[in-house]
Amino acid sequence: MTDLSERSEATGRGRDADGTGDRIQLRGLRAVGTHGVLPEEKNRAQPFEIDLDLDVDLTRAGRSDVLSDTVDYAGVAAIAAGIVSGPPSYQLLEALAGAVARATLASDPRIAAVTVSLRKLQPPLAADIATVGVRITRRQ
Repeated sequence: MTDLSERSEATGRGRDADGTGDRIQLRGLRAVGTHGVLPEEKNRAQPFEIDLDLDVDLTRAGRSDVLSDTVDYAGVAAIAAGIVSGPPSYQLLEALAGAVARATLASDPRIAAVTVSLRKLQPPLAADIATVGVRITRRQ
């Protein structure tokens, strides 16, 4: 019986230990933006935090050690931060996360799917709460 890495090399599809596939992870990306329903959210920028999971076959890059054989996560981070920081302004976190997901998928055809976790770090709620957020997954 072959081990997991040998099977991945043979099929050309890398798999994580949980069997879900290769993944590039970006954690704790922070950007400031003016998104929300309340008027003060549209007039005063607030911090957001983004985590991205990119489902990408990393077999080739793992063998070659060449940047062009994988997704450049610096570029993906810049895209996500730019959407949160720049216009347009979204009322809902769901819409903002959707825009990040669409732009991420459009940035590189090798990204089979993306999971976007988006948190508002200073939500304007009367409750004592650290963050509010959404998590969405979109596929090519």
